[in-house]
Amino acid sequence: MSTQDQQYDVVIVGAGMVGAALACALAETSLKVLVLEGKTPELTHTHQYDLRVSAITVASQRLFESIGAWQGMVQRRVSPFREMQVWDATGNGSIHFDSAELGEPLLGHIIENSVITAALHERMQQLENIDYRCPAICQVMENSPDAMRVTLASGEVLTTRLLVGADGSQSWVRRQAGIPVRGWDYDHTAVVTYVKTEHDPAETAWQRFMPDGPLAFLPLTDGYSSIVWSTDPEHASYLCGLEEASFRIALEDAFEGRLGRINECGPRAGYPLRFKMTEHYVQAHLALVGDAAHTMHPLAGQGVNLGLADVAALAEVIVDAVQQRYDIGGERVLRRYERWRRADNLPMLATVDSFKRLFGSDMPAVRWLRNTGMSIVDRIGPLRQPLLQQAMGMTSDLPKLSRGIPLR
Repeated sequence: MSTQDQQYDVVIVGAGMVGAALACALAETSLKVLVLEGKTPELTHTHQYDLRVSAITVASQRLFESIGAWQGMVQRRVSPFREMQVWDATGNGSIHFDSAELGEPLLGHIIENSVITAALHERMQQLENIDYRCPAICQVMENSPDAMRVTLASGEVLTTRLLVGADGSQSWVRRQAGIPVRGWDYDHTAVVTYVKTEHDPAETAWQRFMPDGPLAFLPLTDGYSSIVWSTDPEHASYLCGLEEASFRIALEDAFEGRLGRINECGPRAGYPLRFKMTEHYVQAHLALVGDAAHTMHPLAGQGVNLGLADVAALAEVIVDAVQQRYDIGGERVLRRYERWRRADNLPMLATVDSFKRLFGSDMPAVRWLRNTGMSIVDRIGPLRQPLLQQAMGMTSDLPKLSRGIPLR
């Protein structure tokens, strides 16, 4: 190890929602933490809505509260939702979820990604043990028995006991580590925008399942809704290229006019959808979190919440290791994180993929099965409650931060 190397306990590559949340989760510990980001995140809050939003569960909200970032989001803009309306375009099957069934005040919040990131970065700046560098481009990664060594494009060399890849689905850290990935393209594109409708969405998340993909209206503030319309790439390109008036008509028709006329519409963008799952989350001195470890279809709105649960679990494992004087980058310590999160993530990933295929089928027998199933679940409360708990992120093996319990 060169005497010129800069030494850290934890280096996090990626300062998006997941990477920044992990840094904040390690606040006020004895650990020296560095966050590296290659491009400047969008942190400016404007009167216009961000095209990318996340459905934040109650468990993820508790994490944000635990790390001191939630109030910063509330001061910017968050949108609670208390109900969900889901229905099948090819039949009469539908399900209505209400948080009151579980005695909870809400199911979650719809929050713009830029709002989440800005609040987390604001919190990071308040923490003395967190360093942040942007732009910082990683070029070389070398794993040794004692530490991970990272060389930046600037020529700086960093050594760390633990390198965390929070750098998204195209993760540089994962590729450099040679961790295999299994998955496939869905041949689907998510068209995203925001609209203002004639009728207020009334703190309700709406989702219509169509043969070519689900269409979601997610409630924002002031009567606006965020739109996520998953469809085949050709149709997505067509929708993005329509004049605004024609797009409004197409959207009203696809949504069956449930919220009346669409009076305003923001810009549109399309994002390809994929399923990916790494064979491993960890190596010696290395861990993957969020989209670097797994990506999924957005129909259940759980992608970022799985990543935030990764954060809560990894932070807990790291802090426990520090308290027991174990090496935080040792494989024995990191395997605990991997076993914990794979056990929770794999069923969710498989379920969402199965739902995508179930609702994407136009076979008469499958249509009958899903419509009948939805109707039965809607009529029987005990069948709805486990789905509600899953939607709220309230699983049985939640990390402490996801339950609002401090790590120290």
